[in-house]
Amino acid sequence: MSDAASLHTYALSILELLAHEAPADEIENLLHAALDASPNPEQSAYLERASQLGLEVLALFSQRQKREADMAALIDTARDLTYPHDLDSLLRVIIRQARRLLGFDMTYIALQDENGGGWHIRMSEGETADLHIGLQVEPGYGFGHALKRNAAFWTPDYLRDGRIQHTKRMDDVVRGEGQRAILAVPLHRGGTPFGGLYGSDRAVRHFSPHEAGLLRILADLAAVAIDKSWVLDQARADVDDLEDDAHQARLQVARMRGLLEAERRLIGLVLGSGDVSAVTVAASDALDSVLVVRDTSGQTITATGDIPDLDERSVARALLDAQAGNCPVAAENGVRIAPLQASGENLGSLFVHPHGALTPEDEQLLQLVAQCLTITMLLQRRAVVVGGPVRDELLDDLLADPPSHSQRHLVDRAARLSIDLAEPHVVVVARPVGGEQGRAGVWAASYAHRLNGLKGVLSGCVVLLLSGNDASDAAKRVSAELSSLLSNPVTVAAAGPTRGAADAGRVYREAMRCLDVVTLLQGNGATAALDDLGFLGLLLSDDRDIDGFIDSILGPVLAYDSERLTGLARTLQAYFEADRSPTHAADVLHVHPNTVSRRLERITELLGPEWQKPQQALELQLALRLQQSRSALRTQGRTASQSDGDL
Repeated sequence: MSDAASLHTYALSILELLAHEAPADEIENLLHAALDASPNPEQSAYLERASQLGLEVLALFSQRQKREADMAALIDTARDLTYPHDLDSLLRVIIRQARRLLGFDMTYIALQDENGGGWHIRMSEGETADLHIGLQVEPGYGFGHALKRNAAFWTPDYLRDGRIQHTKRMDDVVRGEGQRAILAVPLHRGGTPFGGLYGSDRAVRHFSPHEAGLLRILADLAAVAIDKSWVLDQARADVDDLEDDAHQARLQVARMRGLLEAERRLIGLVLGSGDVSAVTVAASDALDSVLVVRDTSGQTITATGDIPDLDERSVARALLDAQAGNCPVAAENGVRIAPLQASGENLGSLFVHPHGALTPEDEQLLQLVAQCLTITMLLQRRAVVVGGPVRDELLDDLLADPPSHSQRHLVDRAARLSIDLAEPHVVVVARPVGGEQGRAGVWAASYAHRLNGLKGVLSGCVVLLLSGNDASDAAKRVSAELSSLLSNPVTVAAAGPTRGAADAGRVYREAMRCLDVVTLLQGNGATAALDDLGFLGLLLSDDRDIDGFIDSILGPVLAYDSERLTGLARTLQAYFEADRSPTHAADVLHVHPNTVSRRLERITELLGPEWQKPQQALELQLALRLQQSRSALRTQGRTASQSDGDL
């Protein structure tokens, strides 16, 4: 083969290796083999030149593949940056991709302060010692001037680079991290830098323009993503603010609706002849507060709770200020005091102890509450003045003995006052001590009006006819309210319920006898109903309910015997007859003493632990005697009926 043909064949071989993307080693091996076979210097030069060109082409292929890989990585990074991230997550994606793309030992991002001051490191990866989040990057740290000019800057060995304006603090940080080569590119918005993206190696490294350009492209993508993240964060903050404003607006609307509803309810109570207590309870719910209404003497008319630790001296000063200004004023412990005044006349005062701070709307509602209470008190006083004589005359006629009018006439008069005498009523009598019948009578008129009852003053006592079945509860309520009004004790008694209009006189006489007995036994200031007196109540009653007395005292024992066919009542009778000796009672019953003891334990479970105390024991013995007599009479009655049948 000629030399020209041989050289042509060698060139084709180089092209085939390039076409198959063979590694550089194969080109070098082919060159060595050709040089060994051809000692001609001219041919050798040709072979070396052909091989060099092949290696250069192969290097170009490698660079192009590297750039294609870098661009693919940038595209992936751009795709990652389009996903919604918070700022810290976004920065971490950026520095991680920068480190992976360029093979840095460490990457970090510095951002400008919100106030436009210095730069601080916001996120880093690959640090080992001194480079901390929040570290301020001084202008002399490498390339501040270059970044401000929106240009990239790099150095192969930071500490030895004389172009850099060094500072001891930053040099110590770089030295502590072992950094040498550093590449920095700006993050900019509209040509104005707001931060920098840094990559560094712990060995000397000469960065190529391609590497600088690659990091610059990544920085441009990062700047857009960071700017978008800031915009999104601001948008989220604006949305949160709008949601907060909307929430506050909804709360305000709900509060205003609640206040309007409370105002309608209060006005409805006033127009519907509601009493002071009803208005106070409704206002307490609306204001979420404890309310206390006092009269002009400082006595409590009604309250929804207690207001502790009130200094009456400071209260008196605040009350004077409130009355002088005719508006609510603040007292101690967060209490508000509002005057109850009409046309210059003082009717009392309203104390408000809120559970929380009062809003301006609450302050307005407080003034409305004071006005509603004032109007209610005026209406009640007017109703008492106008209707008082008519109602007093009706009570006098109901209690008269003998009756001065027919029952039908009394029932019709009561119906015109919206009082149904066919319903059960109780009679409460109160005897104030110390000659305070006048104040007690005024209070009784208001109290009877509130409860749609009747009041009168007879024999030095306040008399009330009130709807209901529970005389004991009515007596306790009257005692609690009237005693707090007067400075002296009040003795209260009650009886009932009535069974029709004709029964009112009898119940009144029973209540008066109960009042005398309570005063004699317990003294002034005591409170009781006829049913509370046990067997004494039975003796004082005109309509003696013996069965009811027996059931109230002995009922649980009799019911137990009836259900289980036991002899607890007989054991109890024998126990009392044996002078409370279980042993003697066992002899009478012909049982073992332990049996008597067990039965007595069962009786204690049924009647309570105090059944052996003197008063209850006396009532038990009386009930046992009455029960024994009742059983004997019923037995005699059945025997007589059988005898009559036989005849």
